[in-house]
Amino acid sequence: MKVNDFEVFLNGVFPKENALGYDNVGLIAGDREKVVSAIVLSLDLTDKAIETARKQGANLIITHHPIIFGGIKTLTNDDAVGKTLIDLIRSGISVISCHTNLDLTDEFGNLAIAEKLEGVDPVPVEGTTCGVVFGLNTIDIMSLKEYCRFVTEKLGASGVITINNPENKVRKVFVQGGAFDEDSIEGVIKCGADTVISGEIKHHVCVALEQMGINTIIAGHSATEQAYLPKLRQLLSENYPGIEITVNYNNEVPSIL
Repeated sequence: MKVNDFEVFLNGVFPKENALGYDNVGLIAGDREKVVSAIVLSLDLTDKAIETARKQGANLIITHHPIIFGGIKTLTNDDAVGKTLIDLIRSGISVISCHTNLDLTDEFGNLAIAEKLEGVDPVPVEGTTCGVVFGLNTIDIMSLKEYCRFVTEKLGASGVITINNPENKVRKVFVQGGAFDEDSIEGVIKCGADTVISGEIKHHVCVALEQMGINTIIAGHSATEQAYLPKLRQLLSENYPGIEITVNYNNEVPSIL
């Protein structure tokens, strides 16, 4: 199978046309005619991801975040992006990115996070950019303090942030991986969630939600989105059983992979 075959397959699952306007998805760099030896999955194209690919004999890295968002005027060792791309190309490795086109496919995005958090009956929420709402898998109602500890453990986060009273109760949770979109607030209110989890939430949004009686938990961009990687690995393994696939995690690793 060639690099191009994997781009076509991924586009069938996560259509490029579903990506948001600012995004850059698909084959970012490399040779689409090269036969794929092995694959590394990573949230970001980093030195560690490239080194992992070298060690595994992989010549394709599939990332969530694209290393190039806008136009670049130079490709040199003078900056981090240029240095990484030069290293990638010299190593004969290609990179494909599935970003917001994956985010908007709940099964591989927010439903994957809900699964890590043992959410009960998770369902997508209308009126949000993306995101799911779910109940807690416990008889006893958790305090926010207890639930923050639970989220930290299950997502393998280095820590979480909340501005709310730690004694507040958590009954119904809305999760939106990566960064919370303010346009999702109305949908969150309508679905009846009392707590919002995301990787990043602006402070003024946390304050506004608190005024509406809604808790916020900031768990970190990587910690929330690394839940996607095992799902993606499973998908690729089922369709390409002869290809070795390695997951490159960042420093925050989910406790249940």
